[in-house]
Amino acid sequence: MFFDALTTGYRGLVGDFAKKHKLPTIFGAREFAEAGGLMSYSADVAEGFRRAATYVDKILKGAKPADLPVEQPTKFELVINMKTAKALGLTIPPSLLIRADHVIE
Repeated sequence: MFFDALTTGYRGLVGDFAKKHKLPTIFGAREFAEAGGLMSYSADVAEGFRRAATYVDKILKGAKPADLPVEQPTKFELVINMKTAKALGLTIPPSLLIRADHVIE
């Protein structure tokens, strides 16, 4: 599911709605899985902030922003909510669980 300021603010309601209607959901932000969504797969936010801080440091030291390359995320995070999987009657394959960065029991 796409997320923005509105859906992020109502992530608990979105998760509750999905569970009530037996809808498995995959989100692009960890907070949604923590709020009851089935899974999330997203860029590692902490890594993004570290990379942004590196850019700020370079700019403060005199680098021209136009000369800095555009960077893409390189680290992604998979979160699986097993409480939600059980509520939906879904079995998450072990091969997916071992790839998860975080499993919510």
